[in-house]
Amino acid sequence: MWQHKNYIYPESFSARYDIHRLVYLERFSDINEAIAREKQLKRWSRIEKIRLIVANNPDWRDLSAEWGKPVEPFSGVLHPPTGF
Repeated sequence: MWQHKNYIYPESFSARYDIHRLVYLERFSDINEAIAREKQLKRWSRIEKIRLIVANNPDWRDLSAEWGKPVEPFSGVLHPPTGF
């Protein structure tokens, strides 16, 4: 993501079209499953892809905005989740 946001490769697709936000992602533990899913998504129409993004990220937030920023070291204390 850092390379995309900093236009390290000016001839790349992301640089040419000013793409610098990550609005959707899926995680896989198996590379073959990830590749199969990517191929599946590439066959989808633009509207199908937009629907998928909106269903998971309706505000189109940059999901990578906090990546690479410093985080607080673990204090050794676990706090229970709120809202339960």
